[in-house]
Amino acid sequence: MKRKVVIAALFAGICGVSNAQFWNYSEPMKLGGTVNTVESEESIPVFSKDSSILYFVRTYSDDNKGDAQDQDIWFSRKDGAGSYGDCERLKGVNNKYNNAVLGVNKTGTSMYLLNSYDGKRDLVKGVAKSTGSASQWGKPEGIDIPGLDIDGGFYGFHVNENETVIIISYEGPGTKGQEDLYVSTKNGSSWSSPVHMGSNINSTGYEISPFLSGSTDTLYFSSNGFGGQGDADIFYSVKQGSWSSWSKPTNLGAVINTPKFDAYFIHSDNQAYWSSNRDSELSDIWMVNILTPPPPTISAVGTDVTVYQGSDGKIDGTPDSGVPPYTYLWSNGSTDEDPQGLVAGSYDVTLTDAIGQTAQTTVVIGEPGPAMDITMKHMFGYNANKLTVEDGALKNFVETIEAQLAAGRENVSITIVSSASKVRTATWGTNEKLAKSRATEIQKVLEGYYASKDLTSKVTVEILSSVVDGPDYKGDFENQDKYQPFQFIELKTK
Repeated sequence: MKRKVVIAALFAGICGVSNAQFWNYSEPMKLGGTVNTVESEESIPVFSKDSSILYFVRTYSDDNKGDAQDQDIWFSRKDGAGSYGDCERLKGVNNKYNNAVLGVNKTGTSMYLLNSYDGKRDLVKGVAKSTGSASQWGKPEGIDIPGLDIDGGFYGFHVNENETVIIISYEGPGTKGQEDLYVSTKNGSSWSSPVHMGSNINSTGYEISPFLSGSTDTLYFSSNGFGGQGDADIFYSVKQGSWSSWSKPTNLGAVINTPKFDAYFIHSDNQAYWSSNRDSELSDIWMVNILTPPPPTISAVGTDVTVYQGSDGKIDGTPDSGVPPYTYLWSNGSTDEDPQGLVAGSYDVTLTDAIGQTAQTTVVIGEPGPAMDITMKHMFGYNANKLTVEDGALKNFVETIEAQLAAGRENVSITIVSSASKVRTATWGTNEKLAKSRATEIQKVLEGYYASKDLTSKVTVEILSSVVDGPDYKGDFENQDKYQPFQFIELKTK
């Protein structure tokens, strides 16, 4: 079908849908009351901020201010049952040219309009702004968009509710097909020159009737260049970073789109509206009830840091329910589903699904304790010099070191101090030999143990000293309390 509405305009995003995939919804219904008529075409639905007023464009009506071929802005107030009933032409902003609402700001005090107020039809194709509220609006004043030069009769605009972004549909610089989407952004009081929004959302066909979500990251538009149900289908695309980077467009499906012309999509609260000629030659305004899905959930499992004060912890997050795609915000600033390279601590995450529903959870990442140096002292009996790792104290000593190495300690140095008393020894000849023997024997035991564990590169064993110490021997061998404290080896790590 040839597009009947030659001036494409659409209202700003009303609700804060972020990264939206479309929802489940009821069967389409044609809007009741007197909004739709048999003899005229109704299109471009636009809401006041609280949705109490529906603005729309009527074409081919003898009641329009210009002739029947011109477009006028009409409006209908929502009744107590939540429906839009009787309607009337909007005063103050309709003239004999094509008129359409392009957006209403958050406070409802500014209305953006198709600029047809300079008295010269189609001389300046752009945007005008009017101030007021509800059904009372002042004289529109034109807005300067540098470098905007539109030829031909097919074009349209969309102004977001924050009054910071204008999406433009027209044949401009770099257009791939008939009409492409361009963006102008506001800096202070000035608007930028239009920038092409990229090849992902612009085709060799036409892209028209843009609608930007309140969070400015999801764009709905109509196109005949990406396939689908028929003449023009409604798609959405998610912003990937810059205004020229968007995801591959997704078709809203066969419930919304038909083999005929579908465009001018908008949603407000739990309802979506658009224009379609699915059951007649001329377009009417249709709507569906949005069926909100169950809220999302998220579970997460943490993997502890492997070394004291390390940073190799990680989290495995698992979202469920809600509407994908999801976004994530962790308390450390990460936006990944599965953060990695984490230090020990508690991490909170807020998951937000495509329609703004949220879920939270907390994950605790642990870590081993610090690698503390340890000491072991063994008291020998008279003339004894041997000790094995089966001995309780030495077994605990070597296994503690092994555990520290497994937990991430890089290396351990063991020092040996050995002592013999001055009690005479016939077995060793001298007490100095006994003290040295105690040190060398324990050195062999330790080196052999860590070699069997393949830890030789991480453990060194060093004899620090072997001494003969204590009181001089007075022939009182049985006096163990006097000489025993000097019969030992002492092991320390560092």
